[in-house]
This record gives sequence, C-alpha cells and structure tokens, in this order.
Amino acid sequence: MTDLLFDLKGKSIVVAGAAGGLGSVLSRAFAERGARLVLGDIDKAALDRLAAGWPKDQSAPPAHFTTFDIRDEVANDALMRTAAEAFGGVDGAFNAAGVLALAPALELPEAAFRDSLDVNVTGSLLFSRAARKAMNRGGRIIHLASVSSFVANTKYAAYASAKASLAHLVKVLAREWAPDGITVNAIGPAMIETRMIAPYLKDPAFRAAALSVIPMGRFAVPEDLIGTAVLLLSEAGRFITGQTICVDGGRTLV
Repeated sequence: MTDLLFDLKGKSIVVAGAAGGLGSVLSRAFAERGARLVLGDIDKAALDRLAAGWPKDQSAPPAHFTTFDIRDEVANDALMRTAAEAFGGVDGAFNAAGVLALAPALELPEAAFRDSLDVNVTGSLLFSRAARKAMNRGGRIIHLASVSSFVANTKYAAYASAKASLAHLVKVLAREWAPDGITVNAIGPAMIETRMIAPYLKDPAFRAAALSVIPMGRFAVPEDLIGTAVLLLSEAGRFITGQTICVDGGRTLV
C-alpha cells in the first residue's frame, strides 16, 4: 500500500547543498519516493560525483544538476527557473547548504562570523525568496537549522547566531506566505558526522563532550532526517508551518 499522505511522486523539488553529506542522502531519498529534482551545490566536483552515481534507468524520475552559490540572488532565481521550465513549477525547496566555523568568541575571525551569517542566513533568505516567486501552486520550503538554534555551546558564536537567526526567519516567512498556501519550516538536527564537522570530531575531547549531551547516546546520521523531511514536503505536513522540528536524540533537553 502506498500512503498518499507521504507521497512525493511527481513533486518538483529543488535542493540546495545537494552534494553535501546531508543533502546527497536526502536528495536520493526524495528521488526514491518519485520526486523530480533540481540539485544545486557550490562544490562542482562533489556535484559531479553525485551526478555520476545517480540512477540512469528510464524509470527513475528526472534530475538536473546545477552549480550555484546560495549567496547569489541571481543564481537562486536561475536555480528555481530551471525547475519551473523543466517541471512546470516548484512544489518544494529544501536548503541543506551551510558552513561551520568553531572558535572561542575572542579568537573568532570577523570574516568567519560574517561568512556564517552570509551563507546560513542571507543565503537562506535569498533561496526562500526565489522559491516563493517560483511557487505558482502553493509549496513547501524547508531549511536545515540546528539544535544550535536553541542551545548555547561554547565556541559556537558564529554558527549558533546564524542558526538561531534562521529559526526565527522561518517563523517570519511562514507568517508572511501562509495566505499563499506556502509553508516554511526547518529541521534542527543534533550533531551529524559529515565532512563539515569531521575536522573537529578528530579531537577526542571535543567528540566526547559533544556525545555526552545527547541523551540517546549517539550522533545523528543523515538517514535520521528523512522521515521529517518527507513529512514537511508531503501532504502529511500541509498544516505545519513556522516550526523548527528538532531531530536530536534529546539534545535540546539537556
């Protein structure tokens, strides 16, 4: 039995950061559920690897691969235009792009702080606006926020500030665009072992400290986010908006 509440078949979905550790897993999950995809990432080499490994059989839903910079308004509009021209519109937009810089506040380079805001907040706004303009039949916009939207970890001045801002941006956009049938939400995962965090997790003390505050006793894996992402993109999530749903093994309880 196919549950139509969670069906993505035929949906036109644009993914930013599609070649990253989270974006690639989620993009494949959307494709497996029948979504037609436009997959964008700033990392051309990683995007090329994703494209090379993509299913080539005729039964697979179509996917387009595009190099783009989420900080560029013109590039965001072009990404959405690709989906609109290929599929007649945009039903869903999923933003998995992001950067992470960890350092004590007194040692944090100003450029790193500004870059965090530029990618994680300004980029999210530009991606959302481009998606909104392309959504001619309602739609769903989802961002990857973080437990750092809510908890205060030392050395996280740049990342936590940006992700907290993103969580509130989601609320404002959700309220503005609700009358147009567009929902805006975020997913807040606990720490996930991806390329972005890998250099920090090589430090045994950092790893132990990060793990100690997750009640379920493990880091998240990208697959943990699939259910929530599908919920928010599908008919099942039609009355959910303005929320940051934490998928965190209890991290925000600590």
